[in-house]
Amino acid sequence: MAKWLRQGKAKTSAHYNMCRVEKQQKFGVIAQESPDGSFKVTTLGTPQASIAEIQIAAMFFFDIDNCLYSKNKNVHDHMSELIDDYFMKHLSLDRAEAYRLHQEYYTTYGLAIEGLVRNHEIDPLEYNEKVDDALPLEEILSPEPQLRKLLQSIDTTKVKLWLFTNAYVNHGKRVVKILGVDDLFEGLTYCDYAGRPLICKPAEEMFHKAMREAGVSDMNKCYFVDDSALNCRESQRLGWTTVHLVEPSVTSPPQQVCKYQIANLEELRGIFPQFFKEEN
Repeated sequence: MAKWLRQGKAKTSAHYNMCRVEKQQKFGVIAQESPDGSFKVTTLGTPQASIAEIQIAAMFFFDIDNCLYSKNKNVHDHMSELIDDYFMKHLSLDRAEAYRLHQEYYTTYGLAIEGLVRNHEIDPLEYNEKVDDALPLEEILSPEPQLRKLLQSIDTTKVKLWLFTNAYVNHGKRVVKILGVDDLFEGLTYCDYAGRPLICKPAEEMFHKAMREAGVSDMNKCYFVDDSALNCRESQRLGWTTVHLVEPSVTSPPQQVCKYQIANLEELRGIFPQFFKEEN
C-alpha cells in the first residue's frame, strides 16, 4: 500500500475519532473500545462504568446511499459504471463479463469490493480511489433542506442518529456534507476497506460493529432504515426495528422483508411518532 494512502487513512481516522468524541462529550458520555472489543462508557465527572449501568437512548441507524438521497439521482449508476471499468481493467474482462461478475459479487457479498478482495487480492484503497472517490458527487448531489428539516424534527433526547454505510469513510462523509446534514449525526459506521477480513452489511458482524461504535448494547434499542432488502432482512432477523425504503420507481420485493416498508423517509413520522418533537 502506498505510503501516502496509509498516511491519509491515519489522518482521516484521527479526525473522525476526534469529531466523534466531541459529539459524545456534548451529551456527557464517551464510549471507548477496550482491547477485547467490549465498550466502556464514561460519564463526564464519574468513574468508568459498563454500558449496562448507564441508560443509553435508542439509536436510529440511517443508511446513506439511495436512502438519504433519492435513487433517482443515479449515483448508483455512475458508481456501477466505474466499478465495471475497474473489473475490466484489473481482471482483463470485457464489459459484459465485468458487469456479470460485478453483479454476482454484489448479490453474494453485499458489496462488489468484497468479492474483489476475497477472490482477486486487489488493493481496496486503490479501488476506493478509482471508484468511490472518483464519483463527481458535487455535480450530482446538492443540499436537501427537506431531509434536514425531517432530521431536525427528531427529538434527540429520545433517540440518537447514527450513519451506517457500506461505503468507505471518505465517500460517506462527502455525501452527508453535500446534503447538508453532516452535523446532525452522532457518528458513522462504515466499511473499512483496509480491514481484514472485509466486513460489510448484511454480515451479522457489521451490525454488531455498528452497535459497538454507537455505544448501544440492546438490540431492542436499535432502529434502522435502508434501501437494501438484504440488509433489512438481516437487521430484522437480529432483532432491530427495521424499515425498508422502497421508492415508487423501484420494484418492491415479492414479499415484504421486514415489519415496515416506506416509499420516502417522511413516513418515519407516522411509524415512530414517539421520536419526533411535538409541532407547535
